Amino acid sequence: MNKKGITIEDVARVAGVSRQTVSRVINRQKSVSRAAKDAVDAAIADLGYVPNLAARRMGGARSYLIMAINDRARTIENWVAGRGNDWVDQMLYGGMLACEERGFHMMFELVDTDEQAAVRAVERIVTSLHPDGVILTQPHSENEALCAMLRERGRPFVRVGMPHETIDAPAVHMDEAGAARAALQHLVDLGHRHIGIIAGDPRYRSSLARREGYAEEIQDQGLEPRIAEGGFSFDRAAQIAAEWFEGDASPSAIIAENDEMAFGVMHQARRHGLSIPDDLSLIAFEDTPGVRFAVPPLTAIRQPTSALIAKASQLLMDAAEGGDIGGVHVEPFTLVERETTGPLKR
Repeated sequence: MNKKGITIEDVARVAGVSRQTVSRVINRQKSVSRAAKDAVDAAIADLGYVPNLAARRMGGARSYLIMAINDRARTIENWVAGRGNDWVDQMLYGGMLACEERGFHMMFELVDTDEQAAVRAVERIVTSLHPDGVILTQPHSENEALCAMLRERGRPFVRVGMPHETIDAPAVHMDEAGAARAALQHLVDLGHRHIGIIAGDPRYRSSLARREGYAEEIQDQGLEPRIAEGGFSFDRAAQIAAEWFEGDASPSAIIAENDEMAFGVMHQARRHGLSIPDDLSLIAFEDTPGVRFAVPPLTAIRQPTSALIAKASQLLMDAAEGGDIGGVHVEPFTLVERETTGPLKR
């Protein structure tokens, strides 16, 4: 049989079920017995049948598309600089596999973070592609006008980020403040008392939550806070580290809000003759692959990026199938101890 000519009726005949049952299996509907599903899956595999996405979309209100929206400028900047984008890799890993399990597809769009430009761009995407749901990553997840537009259009969306006081929408996030407290406590347990944090970007609520967690924990420890704005930038973090190292009260430990800034700190530490961890302990947020190959390998807070996007995708697929997606969902972080943190020796 010519595989290009195989139809859903052929699958039904080989599987010994009705056309409607084949359609329900393809569309991942739950009202199908395990035996029927196995028979249909086997027939699809044997015949080499490929469901027609356009036909599926015409058959009902669903598009079988989940759209993930990411920060255009930062993503392209990292690609152009050759630094890669582990955040994007982990997004696709978590989201694509979650969608694949249920017969959906994930699409990924880069959108300008200017609030009104973002509204216009996402409105065009929604109008042209009709995704079943939209995942908003930071800082898009903080854009109230964008969220309002999606709500007005009746388009389900999930925010990847901290709960928002004025945006009533499902959110998935990790305990950012708790992660910062855990990082600080780890350093305190090693005897450090002069601990600085190079913060990310105040437009990101996760960044604000981390510095708030740091500030609260350092106050509880009776220590002096030291916070600088690094903008998630290698160059800016390196500049801050140089200023600290050349000052009168150089910290013995630093928390960097992403791996790139931690690399900037490491670069300056070497230039200033500081040994890590003997002279300086260092913790990063993210735990991208590069930190494991750094010299020495970086202690890091591992963000559950793939789990967050998988959860957001699952919620949106639930909504497409008539489920409830309300609430806030928290995925756990992990403190991975490697070789850049050690006992205070000075």
